[in-house]
Amino acid sequence: MEIITNIINLFGLEGKLFIAQIINFAILLFILKKFLYKPIAKIFEERQAKIKQGLEDAQNAQKTLLDANNQKTEILKTARIDADKILDSVKKSSENLKQQSAEDARKQAMDIIDNAKKQAQDEFDKISKQVGLMSVDLSKKIVSKVLSEVFTEEDKNMILSKAVDKIENSGYEKTTN
Repeated sequence: MEIITNIINLFGLEGKLFIAQIINFAILLFILKKFLYKPIAKIFEERQAKIKQGLEDAQNAQKTLLDANNQKTEILKTARIDADKILDSVKKSSENLKQQSAEDARKQAMDIIDNAKKQAQDEFDKISKQVGLMSVDLSKKIVSKVLSEVFTEEDKNMILSKAVDKIENSGYEKTTN
């Protein structure tokens, strides 16, 4: 101990003062540890936890963003395929409608032509009958005039009725004008 005392004296330290300083240091160390170190350590731990959580959140956000981008790509592919299908369907439908319209127009044109031919034929038949009836009437008048000079009234009527029957039996109807 004497050696320690000599060393202490050599450095100019006093024992009682040194012990008081050690006790003061221990008290100060206890107070700093209790009131300063623990709250600061707690703040550092909280900050470290927040940073760790922030990094995890950033990684999760990045994964979510990648998933969202992949989903977006898949949705766009599906939408593109669906749009192409719809476009093809519309093109086919439009072609079918175009062909159907052209076919309907041809049918209508043929119907119109057939109706016009039928009407023309009906009109021709009607006019032919009228002409025939007119010719029968004219023939009656001519034969009546010619026969009135050659035959008697009874012979004339009998010949006339036979001629009219013959003409009428050939397809013309009797009408009065």
